[in-house]
Order: sequence, then C-alpha cells, then structure tokens
Amino acid sequence: MPRTTDRFLDIRRDPHSDELLARGGDAEAHSILQRAGFVAVVRLHENYHRAPAGLTEDEESRLATDAVGRLRAVGYHVDCDERFDTEARPAAYPTLGASVSHLAERLREATDTAEAADVLTELTAPHDGVLAGFEETLGALAQFFDGLGDASDPYTAGRLRYLADAYVRIIHSDLAHTRERLADRHAPHPGRRACTEQVPDHETERSAVCACPPPPRALPAPAPPPVGATRLRR
Repeated sequence: MPRTTDRFLDIRRDPHSDELLARGGDAEAHSILQRAGFVAVVRLHENYHRAPAGLTEDEESRLATDAVGRLRAVGYHVDCDERFDTEARPAAYPTLGASVSHLAERLREATDTAEAADVLTELTAPHDGVLAGFEETLGALAQFFDGLGDASDPYTAGRLRYLADAYVRIIHSDLAHTRERLADRHAPHPGRRACTEQVPDHETERSAVCACPPPPRALPAPAPPPVGATRLRR
C-alpha cells in the first residue's frame, strides 16, 4: 500500500538552530499544529511550523507533546523527539470553521434555488449571519490592538477596520444581493433533480427502478503506443 506522505509529520528540535520545528502534514494537520500553539512559516520552497518566540524549553516541550497527542488522536503518524512522545489522545471536537464549511456541502446537495438561498441566508443574515459575525470580530480585534502599546499597533488596528469596511461589507452586500435573486427565482437545478424512485409509465425496461438517467460513461484511456513506434507530427 503506498505511503500517503501528507499523513506523516516530524516534530523535533532542529540540531543546528535548536528551534522546535514541525514538518510535514496536510492542511488539517497544519490547523491542529496552529491550535496547539505552533506558528506557520511560509517560504518560497517549503512550509513548516515553529514554536512561538520567547518560550522556555519546558513550555516548548509541553506545546510539542500536546501537538503530538492531538495529531495521533486523529490518525496522523508523528515521529518526534523522545521527550515529546506521549500516550495521551485528547478528544477532538468539531471546529467553528468546520461548521461553516458544512454550508458548502449543503450547497453541493441543493436541488433548487430555495435551498441555495437558505444557505446564503446563513452567510448574509444581518444580525447573526457568518459575515456579520466576521465583521464584528475584526472590529473587536482592532479595539484590542488600539490599546496594546507598540508604535505599530494603531496602524494594525486601522488596517483591520479597513478590511472590514472595504472588503467584508462589499462581500456581504454582493452575497446578500445574490441571495435575494435566488429567493425570487423559484427554479429547480436542472442537473440536480431529486430522485423520486418512481418508474414512469412509458418505461420499457422492466428492470428499471427509477427515472434517473444513467450516469455518463467514462471514455477508456487510449492505449500507449508500442515501444519503438514513431509519433506522427501534426
């Protein structure tokens, strides 16, 4: 069975820099690492994670041990320094982001414009929709930076307010308009007809169990040319 490399990670202290580094894994693993406290490092030719600056060695060890347990709890293979090895398997709970991503699954299964409009309502509802909450969160983060104390913090706060005003509100407005158009349309999706499991009266095949058209047949891949064959140039 081929090794799926994105299910394997290394969490070790680098022998040259003495930094605590985590390498490997897929997007889900990277989310787990960041929830454990690691910081993402994105380079031109590689991505990895490191411990936050200013931690003591014991704090870094606790961070790494927690990450190893979390990753192994959901099926990742983690090679690590002996000090970070653990039998702990913390419980994994659905994240807020996963709940929002469920909206995409509902859209993939939507069979008419009303269902799609219902999904967009969850994004665009003015009081408690996802985008309203996102805009409020950016505002709260801006307030946090206002009083943080560094010279660059007021600039960061202003940048966050600009993102909320110039981008989130535009996305919110555009999607809300899209939602209203879908709500007024009252049309089934032609490619997503719900299966009634009913055989029409005119069906001639006695073995038919529903009216759904057969799935499209995949064309077979062309056979490779024989060894030594000369390709024709066009």
